[in-house]
Amino acid sequence: MYNVMLVDDDYPVIELLSEAISWNELGLNLMGSYENGMSAWEDAKSSPPDILITDIGMPKMNGLELSARIKEVKADVRIAILSCHNEFQYAQQAMRLNVQDYLLKDTLDPEELAQLLRRFKQAMDEEAQKGWERSRMIHLVDESKELRKEQSLKNFIHQPLLSPEKWRHELSEYGILKPGSHCLPVVGHLEDVRDIKHRFASNQTLHFALGNVLREVLEQLNPSAVHVIYDAKSSLLLFSYRPGLGSNIYDDAAACLKEVQRMLERVLRIRMSFLIGRGCADPESLKAGLNELLASRQQRFYLEPQEITKLNGTLEQNSLHGDPDLFVYYDRASSELRESLLGKGSGAVRDTVDRWIAWIQGKRYAPESVKDWVLKLLLDLKLRLHLLHSLSPAYTADALHKEIMDMDSLNELKSWLHDYLESTMQAMDRGFGGSRRSEVAEACKYVSLRLDQRITLDEVAGCLHLNPSYFSRMFKKETGVTFIEYVTRMKMERAKELLRQTDRTVGEICESLAYDNVSYFSKTFKAYAGVTPVEFRNG
Repeated sequence: MYNVMLVDDDYPVIELLSEAISWNELGLNLMGSYENGMSAWEDAKSSPPDILITDIGMPKMNGLELSARIKEVKADVRIAILSCHNEFQYAQQAMRLNVQDYLLKDTLDPEELAQLLRRFKQAMDEEAQKGWERSRMIHLVDESKELRKEQSLKNFIHQPLLSPEKWRHELSEYGILKPGSHCLPVVGHLEDVRDIKHRFASNQTLHFALGNVLREVLEQLNPSAVHVIYDAKSSLLLFSYRPGLGSNIYDDAAACLKEVQRMLERVLRIRMSFLIGRGCADPESLKAGLNELLASRQQRFYLEPQEITKLNGTLEQNSLHGDPDLFVYYDRASSELRESLLGKGSGAVRDTVDRWIAWIQGKRYAPESVKDWVLKLLLDLKLRLHLLHSLSPAYTADALHKEIMDMDSLNELKSWLHDYLESTMQAMDRGFGGSRRSEVAEACKYVSLRLDQRITLDEVAGCLHLNPSYFSRMFKKETGVTFIEYVTRMKMERAKELLRQTDRTVGEICESLAYDNVSYFSKTFKAYAGVTPVEFRNG
């Protein structure tokens, strides 16, 4: 909607035009009516109108002077002159000011002015459309250049280097490896990717915003640096430098990257960590250096938030230092996480997660092993909690697998675990199977934490301060099974997990679930699962 300013010292004229013209229907906003040019100019200095309708002869400042001043701050303003004078000299002066129309108040019909306003609006719409199209074409050209640069660099990274000199020439067109200069490659990794995806409508929007901020920072601090979006989570920055000039390119690049981090967080609320590669003198070493940076998944996985560090090409997995396999600690972690989740509250859950994540950070296990380990822990919890009926599964096993495997950093995994387990606890707090009976949920938690012990109905009823007969009837009514049937089901499901996931013997599993007799345990398992424990393991 375009803004209109109406200026005339003849109040009846202002009142007539203000009321007789349907401004909103014309797509216009009457921003103000003024009785002299000076008061109109005071407002126009900060908010110039798109259309000015003004009388000529007014006190303090006449309409022609007002028009000239407004054109200085808004050259494309549309102007219509209202006057009781029809002298030629006024018309001449108005023409020099590029006034679009000159109307006599003595014979003015409001509809005549309305038609003029429609023409003004149509012309401005057409100009705005042309301006938008021109801006869009400029943007498309720039975008096309960026896409060509991105694709060219990706081809350089991933295709065989058959002609180094040809690539040197092509790279130099983008300001990389110009004669006499070397290149320091850097890879930047986005953090909190899940949050970023929610805030930005698409990767294209995100890349556009990233490119604008990085371009602004680099133009100020290091105009020779080149930025290229590599994929949805990472960017490449290439710093040109001349060796032997006394400056330290690593320190210079790190200082520039810190400013990039500051601006990204301030403007876009985006955080990014950086790995700095080695200086490269030719296309061969640059190609190798970029591939090494992009393949550094383990070092990237253990980067601290907004860390800027050099690539450690000798980083070894913990197994080479004699540390046991991560899955040796699985049962301990599973037990601690389950106990904190079922009995100690959200603070204890966060503490348990943070402690295990910090331990993994110190050991530097392979990222794939860490993700598999976490996935197994959560599937184990999911199975148990689903059997408790305390939690409707928010994720299928496939969805959990995809989400966890898509995480590139341990810090992101920790943040995600906090959110996932918090939502799990909230779901559990809503009660057992939708029941409002907290006693039933507490009984189920009690069983889950003591599958390695004998559990009796009297024991649980006593802990809940309930009469055993009353507790038994209430449990059957709420769950559809007796308490003893529920305990047996939980123990048999745990037996299935141990048969699938460990190499323990049937006798050892029987003992771990507090059964005295292997034969009785096997019969109970077959009645529940339809096959013997050995057949289940081999099946």
